[in-house]
Amino acid sequence: MTDFSQYALLAIIALGGFLYVSQVLAIETTSILIIACLALVPGLLGGPEDVFSGFANEATLTIAAMFVLSRALIRTGALEFLAIRMGRSSGGSLPKLLLLSALVVVPSSAFLNNTPIVIMMVPIMLSLCRQFDIKPSKVLIPLSFFSILGGTCTLMGTSTNILVNSLYRQYAAETPGFEEFENGFSLFSFSQMGLIYLGIGVAFILLFSRRLLPERSSISGMAHPERKAAFVTEVIVPEGSPLLKRRIDEVFKDSELALLEVVRGEEIILPARAGELGLQVGDALIIEGRPQEIDSFLTKSHAHLAEVIEDDTRVPMKTIEMKLAEAVVLPDSPFEGRTGRGLRLNAHYGVKVMAVQRHGRQHLYHIRRMRVHAGDVLLIQADDAGLNELRESEAVLVVEEVDQTRVNKRKAPLVMLTLLGVVAAATLTSGISGAPSLAHLAIMGVALVLVTRCIRVDEALRSLDTTVLLLLAAAIPLAGAIHHTGLDSLAVEGILGLVGGGEVNPYIFLSAFYLLTSVLTTFLSNSAVAVLLFPIAMGLAQQTGINHEALLVAICFGASASFASPLGYQTNLIVMGPGGYNFRDYLKIGLPLNLLMWIAATVFIPIFWPLKAAAG
Repeated sequence: MTDFSQYALLAIIALGGFLYVSQVLAIETTSILIIACLALVPGLLGGPEDVFSGFANEATLTIAAMFVLSRALIRTGALEFLAIRMGRSSGGSLPKLLLLSALVVVPSSAFLNNTPIVIMMVPIMLSLCRQFDIKPSKVLIPLSFFSILGGTCTLMGTSTNILVNSLYRQYAAETPGFEEFENGFSLFSFSQMGLIYLGIGVAFILLFSRRLLPERSSISGMAHPERKAAFVTEVIVPEGSPLLKRRIDEVFKDSELALLEVVRGEEIILPARAGELGLQVGDALIIEGRPQEIDSFLTKSHAHLAEVIEDDTRVPMKTIEMKLAEAVVLPDSPFEGRTGRGLRLNAHYGVKVMAVQRHGRQHLYHIRRMRVHAGDVLLIQADDAGLNELRESEAVLVVEEVDQTRVNKRKAPLVMLTLLGVVAAATLTSGISGAPSLAHLAIMGVALVLVTRCIRVDEALRSLDTTVLLLLAAAIPLAGAIHHTGLDSLAVEGILGLVGGGEVNPYIFLSAFYLLTSVLTTFLSNSAVAVLLFPIAMGLAQQTGINHEALLVAICFGASASFASPLGYQTNLIVMGPGGYNFRDYLKIGLPLNLLMWIAATVFIPIFWPLKAAAG
């Protein structure tokens, strides 16, 4: 293959990596750009049809089908009912609540896509936190980590496992000497290793999360559960107000109102630290109370309700007869990259934006021009109808009460039986030549839940995560191009040159390869890392004699078990806003957990996949 093709492919990989990390363009746009570049540059692939191989790949189809099945199960309310019952059984004990939530999330994530599971669980956990007076910041990162750990236990638990298995089966079918591996991994090939990860992870979270995680509350988690007639709103202290220079504890000493937060500039001050603080002009008070109490407070203090964004203009709030809620911008949201004004939430849903919270800091000013990104939390005000319409759009996660979306509980047994049927069929037919693949079985399951109307067609289409699916559609032909141009061989030669040729300790080599995968996943998506490293892993296995399956398992676990950054996994980003987390919080609890998993992988992968097994 010509040097030009290799240089061109390196340029495409570098450009794609930069755009994925910086998110200058939407991830979907970057993925389509990569596909276009692969089509335009001659010699990168075997034929023109290979450019679109990612769309027809069984990994893409399997993951798309699992999104629909996950959504169908959640729409029936079966998991929600189970989560609430088990949560209430905790009796207000934080360790019990964490353990019981793991009992719901882990098995669900092992067989369903974990993103919709976490989206469903966030409002439930916030509701339980209000009920038991537990800080949401103590439970939401563990919730995300449980979903990640559950996904490592089966082949269908994460997109990484499905993708690597699909590439493995394709490689075995096309490579002489690998015919015996054409069936790839079985449904429970990863289970032994996954259960070890699960045991280590759950033990670490139960023992150390209370000390390592901060104590922070989201606004939606502060309202007292019994004050159903109360409203939360924002009041601004103006010039000339009698409140100026008064201490906050004096202002609210005999008041029926509850102070939830003081916002001064970009700083959020909780009541516990605000008692002796003197009020200043422009301070924003987030308060809870009945409308009559708030009106009385406004009259006496000469304060006024905060301004909100009504699309193109910033206007004063005219009423408090509306609910205040938080809306978390999801990783695949169409709101990504748009300004507060460009969202036009008031025009579409009657929803007004009061503030934007990013990385634990609240922005009250210039939010019309501020571009929102995944993980941002919009402080919004709307009536019930507006909140329901926004919730149904599935562009954001509305955090207010336990999820109020429509459910069809009569269909719950049918969806459960469908999912169990897919799992049972995949288990029983594993290793049988000519048997239906996991993709075939998952598509059959989707057909059944659609025909039986367990989920509507429009709901099924909205459940598809275009970010993940388009990334796969771009990454799969990119992996083909790396192999076709010989770039994987060059990478293998470079790596072996660095470690002194083929004579290398296989245990050290495996450990280093896992560490490389884990570090790359901190910055890139897990699927992208898996695609880039798969052809290199197969080349290294042939050159060194190390069992290729051991290296592939290192990719699967290293790319899936990402804890030290909110960017490494979608669920980490989803809980960032509701928990009030910043990057340091993830690093503090996630880095030691990543190190523990690295040690576990180094010790146990060679036990289950001996390093000197035949490579084909």
